[in-house]
Amino acid sequence: MSAYHIPVLLNESVDGLAIQKDDVVVDATFGGGSHSRKIIEHLGDNGHLVAFDQDTDSLQNSIDDERFVLNNANFKHLKRFLRVNGHQQVNGVLADLGVSSYQFDTAERGFSYRFQADLDMRMDKSGKVTASDILNSYTAQDLQSLFSRYGEVRNAKSLAAHIVEERSLQKFTDINGFLHCIGPLVRGNRNKYLAQLFQAIRIEVNDEMGTLRSFLEQAFETLTVGGKIAIISYHSLEDRMVKNFFKTGNIEGEVRKDFYGNQTRPFKIITKKPILPSVEEIRINSRARSAKLRIAEKK
Repeated sequence: MSAYHIPVLLNESVDGLAIQKDDVVVDATFGGGSHSRKIIEHLGDNGHLVAFDQDTDSLQNSIDDERFVLNNANFKHLKRFLRVNGHQQVNGVLADLGVSSYQFDTAERGFSYRFQADLDMRMDKSGKVTASDILNSYTAQDLQSLFSRYGEVRNAKSLAAHIVEERSLQKFTDINGFLHCIGPLVRGNRNKYLAQLFQAIRIEVNDEMGTLRSFLEQAFETLTVGGKIAIISYHSLEDRMVKNFFKTGNIEGEVRKDFYGNQTRPFKIITKKPILPSVEEIRINSRARSAKLRIAEKK
């Protein structure tokens, strides 16, 4: 599956689930299927693995095993599809929140500034909103907000104003045209700047933050007491949401108390500090360098 995606923190994330032979486990981000194949190695004849991926291209990697089912759906629909698959609760949940190597390296998907392609960036190719739609319709204020929040783009305000001015002359449709337009606004290291900018647009196209919130809430509801959840994140926004949710049960990190004034702690934190890829893993797969793995157990 390395041609589709090189798995990140494979052993660490699967081992963190402490899978028992009869468990029901969720792989919320199937992709190339490497994590799923590793999970199946731990399951017995009565175990079940329920996987999710909204990208139809991932279906080519499906696993021929009666214990396995792959749902072509966004993991924000976790509870509904678990019911469809005959499961009310599960013993383990794993999610790798990164974009697959296949998506980055397939030019026509529009995820990377390295290729000439339409401004797309949809993980679900049936989605209605593309990167082009956002760049051509958002107000300067909205563009500035998403560039700052999701990409930490240093000159978000002037970049947003420039985009709004330029699109009045010609709409943005493809990557090369967009890069030519914003060329004079690029600051610092070009590759880093463009990576941050494209990340911000991609997050907005796919509503990644809203989707992650919904997924975490549903994962908690469906986990059994003692069930484990392992999340691999790649940027500070995701990691903060996961850290807050594990600690307080909400992504804002708001401390909540029960009737007696005791702080509610829905999870036992397994990883006091996130697990990071080894130097060797980063050498083999440079895209792993920003990964952080957090694991928790439902109380």
